[in-house]
Amino acid sequence: MPNPLNLKIYDGSSPESSGFDLYFQQQLLLRHRENAPCCFIGMGHETMDMYRGNFNIYDQLESREPLRHVQIITSENNNDKTYILNFKRHENDAIQLSVELSVELSLEISIDKSTHDKQLILKTLASNADINRIWWRIPAQKDEQVWGCGEQMSYFNLRKRNFPLWTSEPGVGRDKSTHLTWLADTQMQGGGDYYHTNYPQPTFVSSQKYCCHLQTTAYCDFDFKHDDYHELQAWCVPEQIEFIVAPSFLNLLTQISNRFGRQPTLPDWVLDGVILGLKRGETENLKNLETALDNGIKVSGLWCEDWAGVRQTSFGNRLFWDWQWNKTRFPNLPKLIQELNERGIRFLNYVSPYLCKDGPLYQEGLAHDVFAKAQDGGEYLVDFGEFECGVIDFTNPAATQWFKDRIIKQNMIDLGVSGWMADFGEYLPIDLKLHSGLDPKLAHNAWPPLWAQANSEAVAESGKTGEIVFFMRAGFTNTQKYCPLLWAGDQSVDFSRHDGLNTVICAALSSGLMGNAYHHSDIGGYTSLFGNTRTPELFMRWAEMAAFTSMMRTHECNRPTENFQFFEDTGVMAHLAKMTQVFVHLKPYIKHLIGEAKNHGWALQRPLFVHHEDDLETYNIQDQYLFGQDLLVAPVHAAQQYTWKVYLPKGENWVHIWSHKIYTGGESIEIPAPLGEPPVFYREGTAFKELFKGLAGIERL
Repeated sequence: MPNPLNLKIYDGSSPESSGFDLYFQQQLLLRHRENAPCCFIGMGHETMDMYRGNFNIYDQLESREPLRHVQIITSENNNDKTYILNFKRHENDAIQLSVELSVELSLEISIDKSTHDKQLILKTLASNADINRIWWRIPAQKDEQVWGCGEQMSYFNLRKRNFPLWTSEPGVGRDKSTHLTWLADTQMQGGGDYYHTNYPQPTFVSSQKYCCHLQTTAYCDFDFKHDDYHELQAWCVPEQIEFIVAPSFLNLLTQISNRFGRQPTLPDWVLDGVILGLKRGETENLKNLETALDNGIKVSGLWCEDWAGVRQTSFGNRLFWDWQWNKTRFPNLPKLIQELNERGIRFLNYVSPYLCKDGPLYQEGLAHDVFAKAQDGGEYLVDFGEFECGVIDFTNPAATQWFKDRIIKQNMIDLGVSGWMADFGEYLPIDLKLHSGLDPKLAHNAWPPLWAQANSEAVAESGKTGEIVFFMRAGFTNTQKYCPLLWAGDQSVDFSRHDGLNTVICAALSSGLMGNAYHHSDIGGYTSLFGNTRTPELFMRWAEMAAFTSMMRTHECNRPTENFQFFEDTGVMAHLAKMTQVFVHLKPYIKHLIGEAKNHGWALQRPLFVHHEDDLETYNIQDQYLFGQDLLVAPVHAAQQYTWKVYLPKGENWVHIWSHKIYTGGESIEIPAPLGEPPVFYREGTAFKELFKGLAGIERL
């Protein structure tokens, strides 16, 4: 087969005609000319101030210089070419790259001539030790679309904006033009902006059907504002740049999933109903559970994040971060878990990678030397909002094992829990001292995958993989292979553009392109501040969307008594009952999608263009999604809207699940969308037609 790597060298007499073009699978990936170089280097000094997981980051850039001159060295082995590119600014200042096909993947492709899936690696061999800023320019087309960069909440298509990539709190409001964001900024330094996310990743997917990834944990900033190039900035020289080129989006997503790791399969029991999030102690939680069941709500689990106790703060009802059974709040917990299991209801709880100083486990952790330290070797505590905690040092194997054994296995799995929220992971400060000696600025983004790995290993060591499910909001490169389920973090309890219901659609689509097959969110949102409270309508619209995701789960939010709860209204419970019945009815189809995720790495919630590459109208849609290939979901994400505009991809006939009316694709339509009938369509040619037809027969109780 012809060599898929093609380096065209131009040795002209002028800066405009001297350089190279790097093609892989006929896709132009790098273009360098002396007067338009592809690489810049520099030096800078950053200031990073953290306040409760929110970061103010400033860069004092001292230099930025182009590497105009390139020396190219070619070698060939068994028809596989390798190029050494020596980029030079001055004679004694160079960055050297090896451009080569990934050997393992190359060997596989040479055997399987039916596939074109390959990976290109640009590996750094050497660089000037003084360089701590680097910029790569990737050729772009003016009409090109770009997606990814981890889990993005505000914008699915990343063009015309830049995206700093640093795990943090996403902020409250996340829109500098709103009063809510202003209040959050001025009173808690936590308003956030469009690019803030719990889960960044230095990876993007192009509409040209390629993926680009920087292998680094340093702070990055991907700038997609230019018509003719994408500029990727990193605050260190990356270990390597990786490209994956594929003939189709589905093929590309499989290769991305192969690269970053396939998620563990979701347990079957997750699909048997909603997981009710209740946090009012054993007696009240059981009362509200029985109310839900009496009103026809299908329940697969009871999630009690207050299992370890609660702490009242100005933010609201927080938890007591001492991860052991609170016998005062749950006097009969082991018996309760057993009785729930006998009824087909699983018990889930909560954990984070920190221990509060005023809890007994903190002293036990000190005795076992499990915490990260101050630079002088002393105690280091992090402010989490009116309480302080020690940070488990996951660069210390002994500390990681202690947390797995003492907290996750002994205090949780041995208790009989079937899952948990593995919260946080974004708060690693940049001025502490780690056991491994790793610079905290490089460890910060790496922390969420380390946290995911600790949970994953504890489950595996207990023989519970595929039976227990934990879910996380924090992430970075390699989270995919450890975390079985993402949740979209802490949305505001509203319909707002940048922090409300619609943001979780964008989050699912962007993270799904990174290889995260399973995604869900808090039904009704979480964050209630400054008088912003949940309404019954918001809760119902959120539940309608959740019925067409990987998992349904409610949350009482941070201020439960000030916000609407489903068990307060029989009409809302009837609505939730219907949505849980829809979810359970779809179980055969969702299990089919789980099989696709296992075998191909495809997310359950997919952008429309993944299955409709020729329909350019689908490329910029971020508030609709395909739930697998056969269901199109367009959640109502605005208040008091009872009709909704939907775009139906061309090339298919689409059947409205509630009316059975057939629509021809390739046009936008406006349809009725009363509460309880979210805009959902199925593909007329689907093999699940009879299953989908049955959805219309599900009525409110």
